[in-house]
Amino acid sequence: MITLNDYLYSGDTVLKILLRYSSDLRAEAIGTHNSVDLAHSNFLIQIIELLEHTDFLTSQSQRIKEFYLYMTQAYPFLAFTFKGRIKSLIRAEEKFNGYILEYIYNYYKEHGTYPSEAQIKNNLNCFRDLIAYRIVISLPLCHVPEEEELEAQEIRILYEIANALPGFLEVRGFTPELSGYPDEYNSPVLGENIRSYYRDYVYTPRLSGYRSMHITLYDNQARCFTEMQLRTKDMDDYAEIGEANHFGYEKSQEENRSKRDIIPKGECRIFDEAYERLIMLQELDLSEIKVNMFKAYNNHLINDGCGLFRGRQILPFEHLSRFQNDEI
Repeated sequence: MITLNDYLYSGDTVLKILLRYSSDLRAEAIGTHNSVDLAHSNFLIQIIELLEHTDFLTSQSQRIKEFYLYMTQAYPFLAFTFKGRIKSLIRAEEKFNGYILEYIYNYYKEHGTYPSEAQIKNNLNCFRDLIAYRIVISLPLCHVPEEEELEAQEIRILYEIANALPGFLEVRGFTPELSGYPDEYNSPVLGENIRSYYRDYVYTPRLSGYRSMHITLYDNQARCFTEMQLRTKDMDDYAEIGEANHFGYEKSQEENRSKRDIIPKGECRIFDEAYERLIMLQELDLSEIKVNMFKAYNNHLINDGCGLFRGRQILPFEHLSRFQNDEI
């Protein structure tokens, strides 16, 4: 079985790793008639195209920048950042194999048997966040009346932005996608005409305490999906460096181990291969990796300049409040 780990120690670039891994996986899939590995190879080609062809990303980020400029005019007192990234190779590989485990596990629990290769392959078309943008807002304390809570003010503004975003981007070539998220889990503050596009983890936080609003859009000019996330700075801190980050990682590992307990090794080859690939990635010692433009002293001190582990940045826009000490 071919794994991503086989290519992480030769000093190659991320692009060369992707090309070799995808090519070798495709050749093996054809030789063994493994349609899931063939789909896996095609998934890697999507990432290759994102890294090789940047013109459409320039166009996309410029159109999204127009919403940034709108916010600088509408909310001059607000501090905020716009960040864009291509999902890292390791995270994308983890997610692909995680989807396989989840689908087979859920199918087995419901039917008591395993899905066919064709069924598994058909359910691997759910990747909508290889490109993602995040808006993070922060209201300076000097703009919060003593009788009002900072969090309540920021959340009110966050929902204003969420209500404006889909229509603003739709006239610039983006089509919002229905989320499939239950409407009752979304805040009634979201407009009725856009509520079904959002997954509102601000109104209904995840078990980890993670809070954010997510919306997926199809870029008709670039012909690809992209995800937008909206958070306050406190929500972003909790997700990136707080308990939600650690909780999510530990919960993922625990869930994978529990799936392995239910589906013993040897009963489903596709499950076995996806599980092994996923566990090998989760147990990586990043300090041992030799990839061009990547360095880690341990699994916490990481300098990633190639998008291997932390994602490749598309754009950083930062807006500081224009009235740090003035009444508005």
